[in-house]
Amino acid sequence: MNSLIKKIQNFSHQFDLWEEGDKIVVGVSGGPDSVCLLDILVNLAKKRKFELSVAHINYGLRGRDSDNDEIFVRELAQKYNLKIEVLNAKKESKISSTENNLRNIRYDFFRKIIKENNFNLIAVAHNQDDQAETMLMRLIRGSGLLGLRSILPKNNNIIRPLLDISRGEIIDYLNENKLSYRIDKTNKENKFLRNKIRNKLIPILEKEYNPALKKTLAEAASSIAQDYDFIFTSSEKIFKRINFDVSKNVYFFSSEKFIKNHPALQKQVLRKIIFKLKNNLFNVENSHLEEIIKIIKSNKSKSQKLKFKGLKVIKKGDIIYISTQG
Repeated sequence: MNSLIKKIQNFSHQFDLWEEGDKIVVGVSGGPDSVCLLDILVNLAKKRKFELSVAHINYGLRGRDSDNDEIFVRELAQKYNLKIEVLNAKKESKISSTENNLRNIRYDFFRKIIKENNFNLIAVAHNQDDQAETMLMRLIRGSGLLGLRSILPKNNNIIRPLLDISRGEIIDYLNENKLSYRIDKTNKENKFLRNKIRNKLIPILEKEYNPALKKTLAEAASSIAQDYDFIFTSSEKIFKRINFDVSKNVYFFSSEKFIKNHPALQKQVLRKIIFKLKNNLFNVENSHLEEIIKIIKSNKSKSQKLKFKGLKVIKKGDIIYISTQG
């Protein structure tokens, strides 16, 4: 067995990415990462007895190049005798080329495929370089532990078998096995923050500070993910003791008991409460959590109030009430 395939197989065992009989939709753009992923999964499928299908999105943002990518991936699926489903996003509507919007289109399509075809996993080709880029991007944006854990090997039904593999290893594998792939010329453009980090920041950091920067950042992300998992699990136990009034849609608890918890757990419980109330954590920053904790710790006898991002926090005596603004 090829050493890279064996490395990926061991990685899959470590994080329980798949098991015998799974049905996996593989996202294939035609680039080196996804071509490598598909070839390796085809090889492993023979032994692990899982079923594969190919998914491709033609965003239509690069004109003829986008159409040629689609043709290439269709031929690739035919080569492996796999079913392929293609989304021609350009035909559906005029799409925004923002990174988040393209990501939403991509994963909505993948989920549609697994639902309609009774598949259970989505495999995407994020690798160690992507992990390093994501880590830096989130550091720059001021993310906490939740963001800094970056890309996970498995997130619900999304698996990333190449996450421990560098792009250099991927290119070597493709060359050794004489596998062709497509190059997205826009990766060289610095339109998105990720591209700026990849093309400008990382080369400087590697040259001037740490030649093994990508591996170091990827390992840091993995370590942070474990730390976050511990904090998350511990905070869940505390959250279960928080009171909730369904009729008023308000969470309430004793400030005296709450502040006995470690500050990291306090913030995680508050995030959980806010998520339950708003169904998201958009624009909820660390400074907002600090303001809530400031009220929780306050010794002032009079009632205190705080309003932000559609939320309302009130302290009456020892009791803290957190609800949506009504």
